Amino acid sequence: MSASTRALLPLALLALLATAAPLLAPFDPAQQFDLLTLRSQPPSWAHPFGTDPYARDVLSRVLFGARVSLFVSCSAVLLGLLAGVGYGALTVLAPHALRPWLRRFLDVLLALPRILLLLAVAALVESRSLLVLVALVGLTGWFATARQVADELEALQQREFALAARAAGVRPWRLLRRHLLPHLRPLLVVNGTFAVANTIGLEAGLSFLGLGVQPPDASWGTILRDGAGTIGGDWWLVVFPGIATVLAVLACNRAGDVLRDRFAPAHVAGP
Repeated sequence: MSASTRALLPLALLALLATAAPLLAPFDPAQQFDLLTLRSQPPSWAHPFGTDPYARDVLSRVLFGARVSLFVSCSAVLLGLLAGVGYGALTVLAPHALRPWLRRFLDVLLALPRILLLLAVAALVESRSLLVLVALVGLTGWFATARQVADELEALQQREFALAARAAGVRPWRLLRRHLLPHLRPLLVVNGTFAVANTIGLEAGLSFLGLGVQPPDASWGTILRDGAGTIGGDWWLVVFPGIATVLAVLACNRAGDVLRDRFAPAHVAGP
């Protein structure tokens, strides 16, 4: 087994655990046991990760939380990549008089702190469904991708194959689709992998603040919030979802490093 394959194994294992959560979880993540005897119980043989203040099994909630985190993160990153590629391409292929304005607007968006923008929008939106959360995270995370895509497309347009295609009468949008976008795949794959790592932590933070996944749905951030809200300090509610979040972020970052070295070590830059 090669070193690159071994480096991708943690991410593959995380995806497998998330996919198989209904089979691996010992209980329904929303199932409540006897509140008088099983609420806020430390780890035991019956509940290896303990129970929360609502007498729910924490191990089951951590496993199902992996599904939520990966779904929200991957979907939001995919949405952000699509928006970034679209705006970056528009910036390059728009009429010359419009291009500077598109660039300036992008600079304004990049100057806005993403977390503050996301918190402000999330606080104004009444719905807290997963699809709304995906839209909020994805549509505030495409600005840097758009700039990278625009810069890369401008450089590719000066390459010999692009000049030859234009000389042959290939239309700009066909040139983009058939000749330029395939060269962006390494950039998008690597940056997307790093973005998933960032979004996992972002989703956990939003859920912890009550602006992300809403109870009783299981999420690493909501489990952390339950642990932080206990008077006695149920450490298992902080340790286990916290470890899961850290390991997931490390696995995605490691996968991004491997993909960067494999696809284009001298061409694709990290985040």
